[in-house]
Amino acid sequence: MARSTTTGPPSAGAGDAGAPATGAATRPLLVFVGVQLAQVMSSLDGTIVATALPTITDELGGFSRVTWVITAYVLGVVATMPLYGKVGDLYGRRRVLLAAIAVFLVASAGCGLAPTMDTLLVARFVQGLGGGGLGALAMAVIADVVPARQLGRWMGYQGVIFAVASVSGPLVGGFFVDHLSWRWAFLINLPVGAVSMLVVVTRLKLPYRRVPHALDWPGSALLASALAGLVLIATLGGNEVPWGSGRMVALAIGTVVLFLLFVRQEQRAPEPVLPLSLLRDGVMRVCVVVNFTSGLLLWCGIFFIPLFVQEVRGVTPTRAGFTLMPLMFGAAAGTLIAGRRVERSGAYRTWPFSGSILMLVGMGLLATLGAATPLLTIGLFALVLGTGAGFVMQPSLLAAQNAAPAKDLGIATSTALLFRSLGNTVGIPIFGGILNAQLVGEGRGPAAFADAVPVVFLAAVPVAVVSIVVAWRLQDRPLRDDVALAPVAPAPVPADG
Repeated sequence: MARSTTTGPPSAGAGDAGAPATGAATRPLLVFVGVQLAQVMSSLDGTIVATALPTITDELGGFSRVTWVITAYVLGVVATMPLYGKVGDLYGRRRVLLAAIAVFLVASAGCGLAPTMDTLLVARFVQGLGGGGLGALAMAVIADVVPARQLGRWMGYQGVIFAVASVSGPLVGGFFVDHLSWRWAFLINLPVGAVSMLVVVTRLKLPYRRVPHALDWPGSALLASALAGLVLIATLGGNEVPWGSGRMVALAIGTVVLFLLFVRQEQRAPEPVLPLSLLRDGVMRVCVVVNFTSGLLLWCGIFFIPLFVQEVRGVTPTRAGFTLMPLMFGAAAGTLIAGRRVERSGAYRTWPFSGSILMLVGMGLLATLGAATPLLTIGLFALVLGTGAGFVMQPSLLAAQNAAPAKDLGIATSTALLFRSLGNTVGIPIFGGILNAQLVGEGRGPAAFADAVPVVFLAAVPVAVVSIVVAWRLQDRPLRDDVALAPVAPAPVPADG
């Protein structure tokens, strides 16, 4: 005869079994360290690899496909990020996070050992399949073990880690290229990921959950295909494929059709991969929009500020990386300040709104840059932009997690982060097209960049205006004082023999 309990050890195969044990006061910190190591891998990936790209193409060839080293990874991420949220909700985030880390590490080894460009591109796509789960699952796990009222503080810590990782990426990548090999840009993930897996395996003990499920594979395939089409349009349009060409028109029409089919599928699916009911919630709608706008504006600064100081002021790539420090410091400080204030007051509405105003001011200031603008002044403008983004990103993610039912926490988190990723994925190619249009006929000398890059920042101003208007509609709701993931059913434990 069997008996049930919620306090005994997890049964074999229980996966996420195990109720909170002793030492619960310290467990969130240990869990946070483990999952943030997973996030650091994905945060560092883009900046380290970008630094190593010239050397990679020198050794492997294929310069015409160099952008695909980045695009292949992004395609894998956007294709799987929403699915990870749903699968984590259904099967338990602990085991799914471990699977995502494992895929990421195996593919990282494949990238580091790749003998040809074709092999590297395939490995990068597979790496993206794992990377799609690192950010969404890591943030959802923290929401599982930390009450929403305290979540802002932990998100502030996460913002600091993101800022450090983003600034360190170019420096670490440059060190590997100069002193070791570009292959270490990928192989460095192996020891970091191993420590992350060890912490998750030994310290993350989530309550047992048995959830009836039916994965929406058609919806997942349609969403992944539609998002891939969107990324391809943003990446290829105006660069490798003219905007008005037949291929681009066909790709755009196909992407729209895929999105329409996806909406129809989600309306009929018993368990949709992206429940449209989430987007019927006013808080969730606001959160996905401001995550998109803040991701777009932040990465506009990350990408074009170093470009400006290198091309116009003639600084070295390493020194240009240091010009990002005020931007990322502002983002970190913004998340810390907003997180602590939200924890104390329980109110989050004012932060995305005030942050959107700061992003507008920052973009407006950057649009005034000229050839004689001092580097210190550029840094101060970047600080304003970064602080605004910090005020927006984490409180809006917290609002989305707090608004979602506990059973949809993972998909709510992944949806918000997906729109943030789409902001930079879609925005950078569009702004790059604006820059190239300004440079046509003017050459590519310092004087031409001094005039062209500020136009890009000016073009981003309307995005900040949209962010302000949408953020104004955000509603404050009471934050949960309990953790989102409570035991769903008692874990069956075999009777003592």
